[in-house]
Amino acid sequence: MLGGIIGDVVGSRFEGRRRRIKSKDFEFFHPDCRYTDDTVCTCAVAQWLLDGGELATILRDWVRRHPGRGYGGMFRRWAADPARGPYGSWGNGAPMRVGPVGWAARHEAEALELARRSAAITHDHPDALAAAQAVALAIFWGPQGRPRAAVRRELARRFGYDLTASIDQLRPRHRFDVSARGSTPIALVCALETQELEDAIRNAVSMGGDSDTLACMAGSVAEAFYGLPDRLAQGVRPFLSDDILALIARFRARFPKGPTSP
Repeated sequence: MLGGIIGDVVGSRFEGRRRRIKSKDFEFFHPDCRYTDDTVCTCAVAQWLLDGGELATILRDWVRRHPGRGYGGMFRRWAADPARGPYGSWGNGAPMRVGPVGWAARHEAEALELARRSAAITHDHPDALAAAQAVALAIFWGPQGRPRAAVRRELARRFGYDLTASIDQLRPRHRFDVSARGSTPIALVCALETQELEDAIRNAVSMGGDSDTLACMAGSVAEAFYGLPDRLAQGVRPFLSDDILALIARFRARFPKGPTSP
């Protein structure tokens, strides 16, 4: 879970047309970094998995407590109206917040179902539901030691994604894309074509696209495969609020599975 939040924070300062880059050479934690809607929504899903209750209510509460974090227009309207239901979104808001599901699920079927439920309250388009399931499943598989090449093949088979291109092939042609269908495969390649969390996040930022969300998804998956270096876990703390830090601590204590990294 924290890998995704680190990705969001690091990618945040490159969000926006004039700030996007096509390079992995940048200061990782910079004073201009901040947590965005990706982190807020991820925390809401984590609280839902910890405490139960209605995810829609929990998500709206987190948004209310953390205003001005880059929420999309349709999502803001949904969050402001408790009577509003899902709105058919095909955007990447579903896979960006699903990270905690991969850690909490006890088996594949549960990972798929929890991912679907976490997305469907807002993003009930088939592309968004599938993207949430793909990211959750990749995270679920990470601590099992599955070969990354096998994971890429299985995700491609199940979800119809083209995961054959390399980072260097994708970078020149990738453009800003907030669709679940367009951005999720990019994030998966960024995570699986490396051997460490930091490099996965640098891969995602260097795509020059929806940098915070790509890095959030890639960081979520990479943490499950490569572990979480303490220097990164400590490095992100100054950028996070007390309630986010407390929620992360509770979640990691409850769902500690996964590899470790020095």
